[in-house]
Amino acid sequence: MTESKLVQPFDPGAVPSDSEPCPFCNISASFGPFEPDHPPPANSPSLDPAKLAPPAFVVLSTPTLIAFLDILPLSTGHLLLCPRAHRPKLTDVTPSEAAELGIYLRVLSAALVRATGVPDWNIVQNNGAAAAQVVNHVHYHLIPRPEIRASGKFSESFTMFGRGVREELDEEEAVVLAEKLRRCVALVLDEEARKGRL
Repeated sequence: MTESKLVQPFDPGAVPSDSEPCPFCNISASFGPFEPDHPPPANSPSLDPAKLAPPAFVVLSTPTLIAFLDILPLSTGHLLLCPRAHRPKLTDVTPSEAAELGIYLRVLSAALVRATGVPDWNIVQNNGAAAAQVVNHVHYHLIPRPEIRASGKFSESFTMFGRGVREELDEEEAVVLAEKLRRCVALVLDEEARKGRL
């Protein structure tokens, strides 16, 4: 296991840069689509996280959308889902992108619960710098919320909406978790298809 690094709190005064390359567009350009119900094996070159720096751990990749692990997760399993096309805010997505985002938010939520064993989660979507959007490319956060009170940690709270100290994603754990999430997405899609829900 690699040593985790603490990252300074989110700066609410920071404005997303329009002059620097979009990291989510870089991820989209580096990882081609695959069938979500039949993802490639973990050792496939098409999923190699080292294609980019920092590495990207892709969980879902359709012709329209891409989902990957957050490199500064609020909890284990923290995912980001975004359209492949550069769309700064939710109001910029097309109706067909919005529909597919809605479908896969539900599928990824079910897969996330299975993969992490955490039955509660947040879905967060920020629009603009004043709303804590750091990357100027519309994206949804899917954040598992394990119960901390049951462990007797009554004074602890979760980092939320970018406030507080976050740890960098452990790359070795991320490879395993991304593979588990891809398998869970495939299982959820298979079950949904058998129920006639997709």
